[in-house]
Amino acid sequence: MTLALATTLRAPLDDVVERTRAALKEQGFGVLTEIDMQATLKTKIDVDMEPYVILGACNPPLAHRAVSANRQIGLLLPCNVVVRRDPEDSGTVHVEAMNPQLMVQVAEDPELQPVADEAARRLQAAIDALGS
Repeated sequence: MTLALATTLRAPLDDVVERTRAALKEQGFGVLTEIDMQATLKTKIDVDMEPYVILGACNPPLAHRAVSANRQIGLLLPCNVVVRRDPEDSGTVHVEAMNPQLMVQVAEDPELQPVADEAARRLQAAIDALGS
């Protein structure tokens, strides 16, 4: 099983972040959190790194179904989506979403399978839309 659903683009990072937000919205996800890892690491521990943004995405109906099936699954929510510049090629941006199937595997709870299937379908559609 792969860790991420992913695509690679040649575009400015800020543009890809906004396109990713829009693609997620089209699939029913809102972005609850945004972490700028580059700025955070520079501020907190004076480490330089390439631009790296973590979007904490949530689809409320799917989140409700998951938490209804297993109250502890909130530990794995929201669905993180990373938008990051390739450290070896500044013109390349990677967009990676956590594979929701990991939720089923980690929790070992078959009731979560339909939720993970739908979340994976929606996240993959959002990722695929970025390539259009």
